Amino acid sequence: MQNLRVTLIQSNILWEQVEENLNHFSKKIKTVQNQTDLIVLPEMFSTGFSMKPERVAESMDGKTMNWLKDQAKYADAVITGSFIATENGQYFNRLVWMQPDGKYQTYDKKHLFTLAKEDEAYTAGKKRLIVAWKGWKICPLICYDLRFPVWSRNSVGYDLLIYMASWPTPRIDAWQTLLAARAIENQSYTIGVNRVGEDENQYQYSGASSIFDFMGKSKYRIFDQEDVFTAELNHEEQKIFRKKLNFLADQDKYNFEF
Repeated sequence: MQNLRVTLIQSNILWEQVEENLNHFSKKIKTVQNQTDLIVLPEMFSTGFSMKPERVAESMDGKTMNWLKDQAKYADAVITGSFIATENGQYFNRLVWMQPDGKYQTYDKKHLFTLAKEDEAYTAGKKRLIVAWKGWKICPLICYDLRFPVWSRNSVGYDLLIYMASWPTPRIDAWQTLLAARAIENQSYTIGVNRVGEDENQYQYSGASSIFDFMGKSKYRIFDQEDVFTAELNHEEQKIFRKKLNFLADQDKYNFEF
């Protein structure tokens, strides 16, 4: 199986300014055209973490979806990030996994952040998304999902775990600790992409977008600035490690589906 090139884009996000944010990310994606396999954007990358979905929500054939299709084709890479979607009269914090050929899959955030009343504004998802890309099995999740290890557990043999977030600075130590923990317990490469800057509610974000390997060792982390970083993940090294220390075989079995 080939190695996987993954690009993390850590950026400020302008509050509820879809057009400006899409243009901003377009410029960053341009720098990695044909140089990566997968581009990961932060949570609600086109609006910021807004609890007023009625102001900025889009349909599945709206501006942000069309932008994702165009950018994935342009970059010749999968692009994934979450945006505010509306469907059947409901609002979702929806992750989109957009392939270069225009095919896509979605995941609606399961664990809604009750402290911000996200659960009052959005409908929670009910099922995880596991995707295949370049021979890798990947589980992409959103922000608050990180605090719930059962939802993240490697019950399907995935190779890469991804979190996209709007995780504020006061709790950034928890962000880093939990990313490392998820990598260790799931014996999986684990990536977290967070935003930087300040939002409309004066919450500060310091980023700390990170890559951890299957042993929980930090391979990349950056604070308090915008950045576009590409890393190559080695599947064979992970395979050898799992075979040598096969902890996943001993994990608890649960009688429910994800």
